[in-house]
Amino acid sequence: WLMQDHGWTFDQQQGSSGDHLDGLQYLHQRYTEDDPHYTGRVTVPVLWDKQEKRIVNNESAEIIRIFNTAFNALTGNALDLYPEPLRPTIEALNERIYPAVNNGVYRAGFATTQDAYEAAFDDVFNELDHLEALLERNRYLAGEYLTEADIRLFTTLVRFDAVYHGHFKCNLRRLSDYHNLSNWLRELYQWPGVADTVNMEHIQKHYYMSHKTINPNGIVPKGPLQDFTQPHDRQRLPGKGIWQA
Repeated sequence: WLMQDHGWTFDQQQGSSGDHLDGLQYLHQRYTEDDPHYTGRVTVPVLWDKQEKRIVNNESAEIIRIFNTAFNALTGNALDLYPEPLRPTIEALNERIYPAVNNGVYRAGFATTQDAYEAAFDDVFNELDHLEALLERNRYLAGEYLTEADIRLFTTLVRFDAVYHGHFKCNLRRLSDYHNLSNWLRELYQWPGVADTVNMEHIQKHYYMSHKTINPNGIVPKGPLQDFTQPHDRQRLPGKGIWQA
């Protein structure tokens, strides 16, 4: 989770799970193992091919698509987060949500002018208001099925109150102030296996200790109190789970 002078670290003493493939110390070594002459940005996530020893992809929007189908023949997976009939709806959601929310919180947090910050801030909350209204009538973003659009939004909103509200100054409202969004978030968190992917200690420490231009002393707040295991009310709306391919 820690990203400082040498970028993302695999140091287990800093709370990383370590690099169990080659015992590397930093993620940048994975990039230069692929290309010894690489001098560009080192970003996460990284999808690594252990046989070819190459980076397959480092763009989250593309990796989620890869995982949706690429290994179906090996795993027998029949679940489809990007079903053909819902693709136009999913694409339209992604086109709204990514710039306004997924990237909007970063545009607000790293803004260097008041005008840029306020423009991003407005984008974030205008879209959250839109999504709150959408989830009043839809169980999931695209309707009755949980899709890629929900997963992409979840990863941002599960961090919202703990990080973006304070650290990135997106503080008009907390996510917990939105009835539908907060209940939707709890439902997704409670899906089998999802909670295991969320480490709030890593989330908070990464942002507050890695972004020294925003938080130079690296102080990590003790709050807020959150419990994503509390009951939700999403069963009031019709839902069919994940599309079966």
